[in-house]
Amino acid sequence: MGDGKNQLFLSAASGWEIAIKARLGRLQMPDDLEHFILEQMALNAIENLPIILSHALHVYALPDYHRDPFDRLLISQAQLEGLSILTADPQISQYSVEVVW
Repeated sequence: MGDGKNQLFLSAASGWEIAIKARLGRLQMPDDLEHFILEQMALNAIENLPIILSHALHVYALPDYHRDPFDRLLISQAQLEGLSILTADPQISQYSVEVVW
């Protein structure tokens, strides 16, 4: 996957969270959510970051600074893949991961 420094990724975990929040009405998105996200990814050269077993299992090794399962999975992916996380959540910076915002 490379060092991730010059690549942009959208984690499947983020897509899952977007879908849940949109379905609950907590996030305004176009009706054809899948088409919209895939189109935006193509336009902005963002690659898909799938969730693999090692990402899921690494969550076990993380300290309990953050309780949100989606964020914990994103932290795990960032650590294992050498990626930064784009977030305004101050709790995430407690982990050994580069935070951009």
